[in-house]
Amino acid sequence: MKKRIIATALISIMSLSMLSACGQKNETAEELSETITTEEVSETATEEAVEEATQDEASPVNGTETTDRAGNSIVIPENVDKIISMAPSTTRFLIDLGLADKIIAIDTNSYAYTASLSDAVEQFDMMAPDNEALVALEPDIIFTSGMSNVGGEDAYKAARDAGICVADIPSSSSFDDIKADLEFIGSAVGEEAKAQEIIDEFSSKIDEVKATAESITDKKKILFEISLPSADYPSIYTFGKGTYLDEMITTIGAENVTGDQEGWISISEEEAIAMNPDVIITNVNYVDDAVGAIKSAAGWENVTAIKNGAVYYIDADASNQPNNHVVDAMLEMAKQVYPDSFK
Repeated sequence: MKKRIIATALISIMSLSMLSACGQKNETAEELSETITTEEVSETATEEAVEEATQDEASPVNGTETTDRAGNSIVIPENVDKIISMAPSTTRFLIDLGLADKIIAIDTNSYAYTASLSDAVEQFDMMAPDNEALVALEPDIIFTSGMSNVGGEDAYKAARDAGICVADIPSSSSFDDIKADLEFIGSAVGEEAKAQEIIDEFSSKIDEVKATAESITDKKKILFEISLPSADYPSIYTFGKGTYLDEMITTIGAENVTGDQEGWISISEEEAIAMNPDVIITNVNYVDDAVGAIKSAAGWENVTAIKNGAVYYIDADASNQPNNHVVDAMLEMAKQVYPDSFK
């Protein structure tokens, strides 16, 4: 089970997303704008009708054509009361929005949040869902992630063909992408104001960390281990620039030792040791004591981080799932790396 969890987590982070479609198009936004104009409103129409037409024209989301985060044309129902979330990051944000009672099914990787949901909520494998069972639940929308298309196949094609709205949210690579994800989800479920409140708080915390980091002159080199090397997986999975985790490291005023590389990567132990990091951070939770395992690893004795005992764990869910809670993981890391600055 533990091997499956880490394998799933790594695929989630490193997978490329494919495009998906959602719902059936009725009219395009341009067609709507052409047909809903004040000139064509009857002389007997009320001012309220004109105002409603203008609002529909300005906000082409629920009930009209829009695009999901993968850029696919979708039509979200006017009323979204039954939600299926096939990504832990989305599930947690929906709960933050106060919509736990509208979630009727989740992916099995969202198990950490079941305590906040109804006992009747069903669980599905996000990469191989039972589409027949999903359709039978009659959801208004299904939120998916890039993992749903690993291998080049659309795991939700049958649900989409049944006329159910499937909105894809690929794994975000930056804080700005995460903000756009949250805004999209909030708009899709009719909770724009609450979503914006959370986004504003997210942005404010980032700005506070940046302000504190400006005074840091001791730029420590960090190695972030997403996996621990083993006989089965001898490499260390980590990341370079162009990822939100790299942005977390640079935002607190530190340096990512693999920041000269791009995206999600793997390196050998020999390469990692040669980089001689000042600090090692891990979010591995599939072993009982990841920090202890790193500190006692053979051949690492002369690495600065090991000699100084500067090896720390940060919350796996907060750091692995690209939503507003990555800032919580960033603050946790900041306090460990620079305790005097981030008290």
